[in-house]
Amino acid sequence: MSDEQQTEQQRVLANSAVMAAGTIVSRMSGFVRSALLAAALGAKLHADLFTIANTIPNMLYILLAGGVVNAVLVPQLVRSMRHDPDGGTAYTSRIITLAGLFLGAVTVLLVVAAPWVMDLFLSSRYDEPALAGQRESIVAFARFCLPQVFFYGMYVLVGQILNARGRFGPMMWAPIANNVISVGVLVVYLFVFGPAQGSEVFGAFSHQQELLLGLGATAGIVAQFVVLVPYLRASGYRYRPRFDFRHTGLAHTLRLGVWTVLFVIVNQVAYTVVVRLAGGGTASSGDGTGYTVYSSTFLIMMVPHSVVTVSLATAILPRLSARAAADDRDGLVHTLTDTLRTALAVVIPFALLLPVIAPDLARVIWGYGAAASSTGLYAASLALFGGGLVFFTVHYLMLRGFYALELNRTVFWIQCAVAATNIVAAVWLVHSVDAEHTSPALVVAYSASYLVGSVVSYAVLRRRLGGLRTPTQVRFLARLAIAVLVATAAAALAAYLLHRLQDDPNWAVAGVWVLLVGTVDVVVLVLMARVLRLREVTTVVDTLTSRVPLLRRP
Repeated sequence: MSDEQQTEQQRVLANSAVMAAGTIVSRMSGFVRSALLAAALGAKLHADLFTIANTIPNMLYILLAGGVVNAVLVPQLVRSMRHDPDGGTAYTSRIITLAGLFLGAVTVLLVVAAPWVMDLFLSSRYDEPALAGQRESIVAFARFCLPQVFFYGMYVLVGQILNARGRFGPMMWAPIANNVISVGVLVVYLFVFGPAQGSEVFGAFSHQQELLLGLGATAGIVAQFVVLVPYLRASGYRYRPRFDFRHTGLAHTLRLGVWTVLFVIVNQVAYTVVVRLAGGGTASSGDGTGYTVYSSTFLIMMVPHSVVTVSLATAILPRLSARAAADDRDGLVHTLTDTLRTALAVVIPFALLLPVIAPDLARVIWGYGAAASSTGLYAASLALFGGGLVFFTVHYLMLRGFYALELNRTVFWIQCAVAATNIVAAVWLVHSVDAEHTSPALVVAYSASYLVGSVVSYAVLRRRLGGLRTPTQVRFLARLAIAVLVATAAAALAAYLLHRLQDDPNWAVAGVWVLLVGTVDVVVLVLMARVLRLREVTTVVDTLTSRVPLLRRP
């Protein structure tokens, strides 16, 4: 790697580190929320009733409006700010008015149609008389939570307006307000109602419980939107309702964004199938795993992706777009492949370490209250998510290359293959295992779908660009594999020795062991990286240590 290339990589890492800070704080507060939710509701049918109902609004927003906002409205906002005489003020007001009317009408219809909406996401087992109370609870939760569709949409729209005006921080930190309110609601719930016990972990909720959890969840999303409003005014923008929607240029932009909108729809259809299958796991058996376990372990798996891969992708996308516009294919390939190696240098070690620490990590995060005896259900799914993380990382970064080249239609067809694989694999695997292994089966289906996605997206982009420096990638992966296998073996040995001391540690001891095993893994990995001259690993370490005063080199 030349000095110029290394300088660019360090610049990308530095920018990514700044963006990752808000994500880390948000994720940490999200872990607290996840732990309290497990302590209060457990990990079985009782928890799924709330978790599914509270997830549906975000899914419906993305399905109904998310693709339009991101693919259609945002480019128009940026264009109007640059070319309109008023700096895009009138156009922005027009868009906010239109979005508010649309989202408001859709939200009212969804709340009224809540029982039929939930039929799309619930397993047929919820129609059984024995689960009538549980079905009533999930519909009640849906009525309280579906207003989130409006506030999700306005949050994303206002956040994107701020981004277009150069205010990136508020949207990054706003979700923390949601997590803080959610944590407060769960603390009140535990104080008033206590953790679910005995048969309660399979039962319905009382009206008071539904009211507290449902309205509390929606209050968090409202706060997430409201905290952005003062920043919108501080950016110099003043909203005035505008109803002159005709001849705004939206039709042209919609045609350009149609493939991205279709991409979103395909993703959400596949996820709807996953939610429906997951809900059947807890509804069919007392020992079943379902959406609560799947979504909670997915949250952990996405930490390195959100902190590392998303930050890197955000930092490089302007460079990729500029080089694509200049027809600098070599420069585009260089930036994309260097970033891919940097991301994999973090993601692959985490993926292999995950099965080693999964049992103890599950105890630390979910080993409280109603879920204290169910940590093994979390551990199995958590251990299996590592492979999916690696494949998803490759696929995600390859898509940044397609977007830079404006090949949105190609992305759509590739995502169709991903979604089809996920649906087929999920249906087959879930029906091939018992209810306890529903969540692990869905994890394997997820990994299989992104294995297909990573292979296809890499192959298609490689052909389009005339190569992706594949020999360099293979040599890097071979050296990284050696370093990671040695580090993981050392971590596994450390975990084995610690468990010889105490086979079933409590959550506090398990937390110490996770830190010790993780430290062994990182130390051995860094030593092996320096021996094997894996600059992708050492550069990440040097970037991180340079930001911690006590670890800076003199």
